[in-house]
Amino acid sequence: MSVSKRLSSVLKNAYAIPFDDNSRIIIMSDCHRGIGNWGDNFLGNQHIFFAALYYYYENGYTYIELGDGDELWENRRIEDIIEAHSDAFWLMSLFYKKNRLYMIYGNHDIVKRNPKYSQTKCKEFFCDSTNSYIALFPGIQIPEAILLINKYTKNTILLTHGHQADFLNDRLSALSGFLVRFLWRPLELIGIKNPTSAAKNNTKKNKVERRLSEWSRKNNQFLICGHTHRPVFPKVGENLYFNDGSCIHPRCITGIEIQNGTISLVKWATMTRPDRSLYVGREVLEGPVRLSDYFMS
Repeated sequence: MSVSKRLSSVLKNAYAIPFDDNSRIIIMSDCHRGIGNWGDNFLGNQHIFFAALYYYYENGYTYIELGDGDELWENRRIEDIIEAHSDAFWLMSLFYKKNRLYMIYGNHDIVKRNPKYSQTKCKEFFCDSTNSYIALFPGIQIPEAILLINKYTKNTILLTHGHQADFLNDRLSALSGFLVRFLWRPLELIGIKNPTSAAKNNTKKNKVERRLSEWSRKNNQFLICGHTHRPVFPKVGENLYFNDGSCIHPRCITGIEIQNGTISLVKWATMTRPDRSLYVGREVLEGPVRLSDYFMS
């Protein structure tokens, strides 16, 4: 199946969610939460992620995680990941209780596409402080894509991970996962980069982004992805392909906000006040731009 047909199929089967100009949505991806060891790429930004997500929780945002939230190629058990990052999962569970959490699976957590897996492994977690099990995401559905549909204009935004434009990480995902776990992960721990990764190979990254961008243009479809770890925020009239970046940039995380009918690319990082004290702050990298301007272009 060609990339074009693959993405068109994703669009056709996407899970629909209504939104309007009053909606507040934060889209982040590629957390790659691990088991808390020195191979856990999320570990360095876990405090930034928690601070950012708590801000969005307090301010009424819906959190949409755009795939590869958990590193389930390198690690066998999501229970170990939940235990290592129980604070983040606890916070996400608060979003879920208020119907403000949606997850999409990517290639590194593709096992979540099995409803039995996601509804049993993600149902609850053991809290050491209360010495009891606490509800996590009971009954959660984790689709391949979400289609945001404006209640009034009917304009749509397709959200998917983006690995569908990457043959090795899509149709050969089982082989890729095997190689990552047993070949590339041990080599990466000694400093050798995985050349098959779109996030670490610029040539591959450019090819994947070009395919996503071309499909978006040909189908006149607003598209937001992750996968490549590179933020993309086009100017009005240029394109309709966006990328939220990742949560494992060196010293920062990036995401895409949709609020008050606008879209922005934001960065969260540890920042310094004039008195040299540290804090976690938010910076707008691009935007805000009215969504209607893109749809009218």
